[in-house]
Amino acid sequence: MAGIVGYGVYIPKWRIKTEEIARVWGQDPDRITKGLGIQEKAVGYVDENAVTIGVEATRNALHHANLDGSKIDALFIGSESHPYAVKPSASTIVEAIGATPNVMAADLEFACKAGTAGMQMNMGFVNAGMIKYGVAIGADTAQGRPGDALEYSAGSGGASYIIGPENESIAIIKDTASFTTDTPDFWRRPKADYPSHGGRFTGEPAYFKHILGATNLLLEKTGMKLDEFDYVVFHQPNVKFPLAAARKLKIPKEKLLPGIVTDYVGNTYSGCMMLGLAKVLDIAKPGDKILSTAFGSGAGGDSFYIEVTDKINEKRDRLKTVQSYIDRKEYINYATYIKLRKKIKK
Repeated sequence: MAGIVGYGVYIPKWRIKTEEIARVWGQDPDRITKGLGIQEKAVGYVDENAVTIGVEATRNALHHANLDGSKIDALFIGSESHPYAVKPSASTIVEAIGATPNVMAADLEFACKAGTAGMQMNMGFVNAGMIKYGVAIGADTAQGRPGDALEYSAGSGGASYIIGPENESIAIIKDTASFTTDTPDFWRRPKADYPSHGGRFTGEPAYFKHILGATNLLLEKTGMKLDEFDYVVFHQPNVKFPLAAARKLKIPKEKLLPGIVTDYVGNTYSGCMMLGLAKVLDIAKPGDKILSTAFGSGAGGDSFYIEVTDKINEKRDRLKTVQSYIDRKEYINYATYIKLRKKIKK
């Protein structure tokens, strides 16, 4: 059975506070912060993108797993912000981590769940005996039009998971389930700089239908009950939505709060749920059971039943934690922010 052999994250150090964005656009900062639950967000530097974030996160994952890049048999990166429309991000990362040319590699896109699709693909390849180790990355420098509601939440960051054999894993992926419909709640057309969204429809019928749909499908498939899980991680476009989903499922918020990252990082799109899962794994104990469900607009959900093994304590001293990246920060003003994110158009 496939599991997580190692994982790594990367979050840029630059931050902009929600109140700074609200100040520029004449919004009430208290109302924005209270409504979204987001205090600040991470901002990628001018030379940081999905590839550089993927490289750093994967190098951290390899260190955590105590593996050399040459051992990797497959690598998939999910992102909404690949640097090139035609030129794979995966091939650059493959070479940067020292993998051999004899590796499967591909770029994935399914809004905010493209990275978890890579986890599922690697899980299948490992379980089928086709590969020993596969990398799944979720990384984004998320876009938000100036003045749009998305600008308060769209952050930068990502996570990388090495999927491999059970006997080397810090956590076993016991099962997974997906739920998909054609719900166009969020999109970005060719040559458009910023995405569009369906306003209130991003909640229902998009986010909640697919988070609950994938989660309930996994429970039905595995026969597990929600109260059997020690931690729950949901995709976090803001802090309000995952907490609302937990209430709908009657999950105590105490099981959800350890995996919340959006409040101080923002929504890192493809990296979001994977960062939340990493934050939980940073503190998890052997035997802990984790339910983790990603959501991607367009729309779909991927849900995972993960069980932590004894290996987690053996590798913990090789880990760069999510919290260490959250705490590593320097604040910028709005002018610097739009310069770094190239929002000034000639």
